[in-house]
Amino acid sequence: MTAEELWTKSGLDGEYEAWAFGGSPDELAQLVKNGIKTATCSAFCFYELEEEPLPQIGEYSIILDAKEEAVCIIRTTKVYVTAFDQVTKEHAFKEGKGDRSLEYWRRVHEDFFTEELQSAGLDFTVGMKVVCEEFKVVFLK
Repeated sequence: MTAEELWTKSGLDGEYEAWAFGGSPDELAQLVKNGIKTATCSAFCFYELEEEPLPQIGEYSIILDAKEEAVCIIRTTKVYVTAFDQVTKEHAFKEGKGDRSLEYWRRVHEDFFTEELQSAGLDFTVGMKVVCEEFKVVFLK
């Protein structure tokens, strides 16, 4: 099902973004669908470089899998910017991957951000800003 088809089926009104998680989109989309993953984060510098606005509370997103098929619709409930090394164990738990510990979160996100930043000619630092976002599922396919 396409994002547009899922949006129509949901009966929701307004605007939405459709996107897939980086790294392992199928696994992460399934965690969202199952109610385990209720948060995500991204590198703040990419919002600046691409002149994109930060996510906003109340926004809808359609989560896609690796084949760009719509999985579910989420609504953003919280957004904040913090340093990578200031992300809390609560946020790490809400991201839902691995053993859900802060240590696991830091390890996998340092690897992910290092690779992502290198593609833009930037270096990872523990003090880099990240955009933390929390959400809830509002419609399942």
